[in-house]
Amino acid sequence: MTIMIVEDNTAMRKTIRGIVAAKTDTVIECSNGEEAVNAFGDHHPDWVLMDINMPVLDGISATKRITAAHPTARIVMVSDSDTESFRSASAAAGACGYVSKENLFELQTVLYYHS
Repeated sequence: MTIMIVEDNTAMRKTIRGIVAAKTDTVIECSNGEEAVNAFGDHHPDWVLMDINMPVLDGISATKRITAAHPTARIVMVSDSDTESFRSASAAAGACGYVSKENLFELQTVLYYHS
């Protein structure tokens, strides 16, 4: 399985990578939404774990662009902003899931049971 982690915080990317490493063959890391949009077209990962608040291009905008070009993309938003407005905006952008950074181990459930 190929997973793309899109997160501007290097330490958080490393943490997420450690949590999902057992399930992955390949991990692609991006530090902003623009990199993710470009990398998705090159790598077509099985899953994208996307932060919301990032420089250059935020995660919701990146999700819209990725899902517009690749409707079957599976994107899970991973954010410290666990509000209903962010959840709704993420779903409207095409995300298929939402995990709070306070509960990162939920990523294992999402990836393991929905692969």
